[in-house]
Amino acid sequence: MSKKQKKMLTRIIIAAVMMIGLNFVPVDGIVRFGLYLVPYLIIGYDILKKAFKGILNRQVFDENFLMAVATLGAIAVAIYENGDYTEAIAVMLFYQIGEFFQSYAVGKSRKNISDLMDIRPDYANIERNGSLEKVDPDEVEIGTVIVVQPGEKVPIDGIVVEGNSSLNTSALTGESLPREVNLGEEVISGCINMTGVLKIQTTKEFGESTVSKILELVENSSSRKSRSEDFISKFAKYYTPAVCYSAVALAVLPPLVRMFGMGLSPDWSIWIYRALTFLVISCPCALVISIPLSFFAGIGGASKEGILVKGSNYLETLSKTKYVVFDKTGTLTQGVFEVNGIHHNKIKNEELLEYAALAESASSHPISKSLQRAYGKELDRSRVSDIKEISGNGVIANVDGHIVAAGNNKLMKHLNISYIDCHSVGTIIHMAIDGTYAGHIVISDVIKPHSKDAITALKQAGVEKTVMLTGDTKKVANQVAGELGIDTVYSELLPGDKVSKVEELLEEKTKRSKLAFVGDGINDAPVLSRADIGIAMGAMGSDAAIEAADVVLMDDDPMKIAKAIKISRKCIRIVYQNIVFALGIKLICLVLGAIGIANMWLAIFADVGVMIIAILNAIRALFVKRL
Repeated sequence: MSKKQKKMLTRIIIAAVMMIGLNFVPVDGIVRFGLYLVPYLIIGYDILKKAFKGILNRQVFDENFLMAVATLGAIAVAIYENGDYTEAIAVMLFYQIGEFFQSYAVGKSRKNISDLMDIRPDYANIERNGSLEKVDPDEVEIGTVIVVQPGEKVPIDGIVVEGNSSLNTSALTGESLPREVNLGEEVISGCINMTGVLKIQTTKEFGESTVSKILELVENSSSRKSRSEDFISKFAKYYTPAVCYSAVALAVLPPLVRMFGMGLSPDWSIWIYRALTFLVISCPCALVISIPLSFFAGIGGASKEGILVKGSNYLETLSKTKYVVFDKTGTLTQGVFEVNGIHHNKIKNEELLEYAALAESASSHPISKSLQRAYGKELDRSRVSDIKEISGNGVIANVDGHIVAAGNNKLMKHLNISYIDCHSVGTIIHMAIDGTYAGHIVISDVIKPHSKDAITALKQAGVEKTVMLTGDTKKVANQVAGELGIDTVYSELLPGDKVSKVEELLEEKTKRSKLAFVGDGINDAPVLSRADIGIAMGAMGSDAAIEAADVVLMDDDPMKIAKAIKISRKCIRIVYQNIVFALGIKLICLVLGAIGIANMWLAIFADVGVMIIAILNAIRALFVKRL
């Protein structure tokens, strides 16, 4: 509990005890008024101050003004009738109790955000003259080697050049399971080093690193308001003056009609009391506070799960998602190519892999890298000479005095070597040694462990259609789509073709349904921007994709897409529940207040009681069920 909240709670307790105690003090007149005025000012001085400032700044009609007028008016009526001051104090007291609950709820939401803000590093360690020197992360240049000791945060993105350790990534991904990192692996800022000492060569400046991007996304999320929040803001702008003028009319018109039209006593105190009750009931606090709080809690709950939503407007759009379109590589697959088979080979598997890895040793292409990984030994480049790369076909090289050709079927045709087609799905590397066919190697991308479950979870969440867009071959695309259970697949697409396909799907869907695109690469950025809602993979995704997206998944797990949709729908349900509940109760109580059935105590429930219930309901958006 914050210092401000403790102070508020103390004021509430003191005012409540004094109000109850004064009912047993046998005093009347000015002394009684003075004694009751003390708890009223203790609990309400800040409301009166805000209302007065609002009048001076010509921003009269807000909840502070309504509370001030209603309670001061109730005190005036009590003085006129020599009645009870308890109602006026109770109105202010319960209003402040509602404010206390609001403060607590916002604090709970902010804690999730502030937990995320704890990923901000305070310093980076640089080794100089045999000792570690702490420097501002902003001062660290790209390529600098920094030292991260156990218990410290990784301050800047980079590659491990010495050491191995376990990293706690929970603040970024929502996953409690530590991630093991070794020499040559990439690490992102914001993780906490748990075990060994790591030396990391930075690949980005601090301002461009993952931690800075995340903090920027979260800090800017509240600036993008949803349609529901905009509606409430506009509603309050016109609603508050309307009820104030209605209250004045209720206080003045019926007495005048009684006096001049019917010749009866005007009963001013009765109608003024009803007007004051009307004002208390009409206070729009429940709506004005609970709706933004619901979205704030929803964004906080999502961030706790490693899902960063850039604004409440995107949370609202996400809740209406019926079409989910995926990029393939890096999104549904790991984007890491592996050797999955060796077929029709005339020599041993290890020997064929050795020839292939040596022939491809000068290339940095992912296919070449996968061959080198599969070989698993250090390559002796001195064994290779006369490397000739034929673009779009493959390579020819002299390995240990043998002419080795490694490439696709076009290369075999180019060399007039008969080859055997492969029925497996993937990239096929045909091998020929000294002009004789030696077999082929199958290399394919690896599907992410949760991709199939992610598609199933989306369909269970009410997504009507799943689509995959890829530049890969039709054979590979259909195999992946079939394995995952994706409804529609478009293959052999260029980046521009992906935008066109998304535009076709946008035309196809109904107006109320929304389309989400999920991607990770630089070439996905235009599509992410074009979709109704763009979702980027944040751990391995490109900066351009993360920048263009509206939602970022920090651990690249496609299962989080269904979770994000469920969080957004829960949040929107809570928003609508609060709108219907608050307006419904208020309308009923306003009618009862106008005709004299509702008294000030019912007004307190209609205002503060409804607000507390709406706030408690809004807090539910913080809590996310595990899928």
